[in-house]
Amino acid sequence: MASAAVGCIELQAMRFGLFIPQGWRLDLVDIPPDQQWPVMRDLAAYADGGPWDSLWVYDHFHTVPVPTDEATHEAWSLMSAYAASTSRIKLGQMCTAMGYRNPVYLAKVAATADIISGGRVQMGIGGGWYEHEWKAYGYGFPSAGVRLGKLDEGVRIMRDAWRDGRVSLDGKHYQVDGAIVAPKPLQDGGPPMWIAGGGEKVTLRIAAKYAQYTNFTSEPDGFAHKSQILADHCGSVGTDYDAIVRSANFNAVIGTSENDVKERIARLRARQVAKADESAIDAMLSTVSAPESGSGTTEQVVGKLKRMQALGCEYAIMYFPEAAYDRTGIELFEREVIPALM
Repeated sequence: MASAAVGCIELQAMRFGLFIPQGWRLDLVDIPPDQQWPVMRDLAAYADGGPWDSLWVYDHFHTVPVPTDEATHEAWSLMSAYAASTSRIKLGQMCTAMGYRNPVYLAKVAATADIISGGRVQMGIGGGWYEHEWKAYGYGFPSAGVRLGKLDEGVRIMRDAWRDGRVSLDGKHYQVDGAIVAPKPLQDGGPPMWIAGGGEKVTLRIAAKYAQYTNFTSEPDGFAHKSQILADHCGSVGTDYDAIVRSANFNAVIGTSENDVKERIARLRARQVAKADESAIDAMLSTVSAPESGSGTTEQVVGKLKRMQALGCEYAIMYFPEAAYDRTGIELFEREVIPALM
């Protein structure tokens, strides 16, 4: 039943999210600290007035590809700031690490941000992976099984808190006893759950149980495979696979020609190698030029996204690493790519 649904895709118009640079991927380098919030705020306002369905930040504390002293702004502080400074666009994190905050506290924070925003917050949530920052911040680095166990219990706690305003759970990882989350979020049932990650045995089963959205690989064959696994889990837990919107993230440098794309990437590299090891920067930038990225000429990018759309990817979240310095790639994407996927 669920397995058959994977092969019978009804083509849907694709919706688009936009990552706002926050420093994590060395994307605010050379911008003075007192100017970083204005840059982020202005980009969010730009997206709010455009064709974007949502804006996104990452939930990390230390930069990649290696930890540096460069800025990494905190995700949920930004959520409240964007809630107050925008009026239409949905607000998400890709993705909140469950182990970084007690889930009832996180439910409370998200409910407050949802109220500030007028009901626009999305809950991107996952098990977490960046070992260095886990240990640096004193969280240890539990096994994958423990991290995913916390994810399962934490999502249940948040769901129940938003639905009922009170929550209790005597779990393996979390114990809460009559915790009150008032006021509840404005959205009925709370912010939509985006379960991020492609772990086939546990993460996708958690997604099958709780998610309104999933987020996993942008590599087409991998996306199709993960979709099938998700469908199988939906069948086993008794949820509706077709009700879950599948999304993917795309690193994007877009240009008017292949040479334009190469020049844009070269400018990114020159800025970033001043802050981190060249080999590490080159490894990070390889994800920008990879076949599954959202980079290329407009024609190439349209082709990549149409292939993903045909596989059932209804939502593309775009990361433009040059966004804090140059919006022309975003503008080109808005003019020539988005209309082709609608």
